[in-house]
Amino acid sequence: MSTQLSDGLTVLAVDDEEPALQELAHLLGEDARVGTVLTAPDATEALRILGSRPGANPGESGVDLVFLDIRMPGLDGLELARVLSAMAAPPPVVFVTAHDDRAVDAYEIGAVDYLLKPLRSERLAGSIDRTIASRAGVRPASAPSAPAPAGRPPAPQPPEDEVIPVELAGTTKLVPRSSVRFVEAQGDYARLHTTEGSHLVRIPLSVLEERWREAGFVRIHRAYLVALPLITELRLSGSGYVVRIGHGPGTPELPVSRRHTAALKRILRGRPPREDGPTGPLARIR
Repeated sequence: MSTQLSDGLTVLAVDDEEPALQELAHLLGEDARVGTVLTAPDATEALRILGSRPGANPGESGVDLVFLDIRMPGLDGLELARVLSAMAAPPPVVFVTAHDDRAVDAYEIGAVDYLLKPLRSERLAGSIDRTIASRAGVRPASAPSAPAPAGRPPAPQPPEDEVIPVELAGTTKLVPRSSVRFVEAQGDYARLHTTEGSHLVRIPLSVLEERWREAGFVRIHRAYLVALPLITELRLSGSGYVVRIGHGPGTPELPVSRRHTAALKRILRGRPPREDGPTGPLARIR
């Protein structure tokens, strides 16, 4: 089913429960940025709709955003999202569910957001904000940047802060990427070290290295990925180079492998000045 509202985003909502589907379609229709709301009661119908929509290029779905329930009979939401990810230009996916135990799986697939029922219009609007920002390659309007000085080109905008779902005793905690100081590989898992503690997530370090490169994270060792702006010192120790992350007592020191040392030195020497820190703008390299 299709509801034409006005010019704007074309959104597909998929849920096997009719009341939930109608509520989702209603909330989407109230957002001024949404032009067309398509609805499907299951994954089969969703695929039929996506296959019939004319895309601008081959392999495009003709849909700007898909809202998916996770638990549906037949092909569930996660399985449908994996099918969509095989498209040449897959549409962004937001999961809408009453269950909080599949958030890690959802983000591993590359979901834009993970919303829990009952839905709130402001959370729905936030998902649309993130989708528009990611497609445009800019930060959302809620976080405007300062204008560039006259005669100077504007600085590139950093990627929007990603949120990582972490399972803790049956509760899903959302950890912002900006709070992560460094990441430690633990087999097929990764341990996120933040200012408040550490969290184990089922994401390989190599995946985070690729995903967070533009956000300023660099690989220094086969077991470590670090936030470049937090490195305050690179020095030679008895067993090789190490980096310090931050200042003060208890500051972690992490090993730098021989294969990553030269590249890290080049990055640090070319790094723009930090605005904080009493001892100078750049990490000390010794």
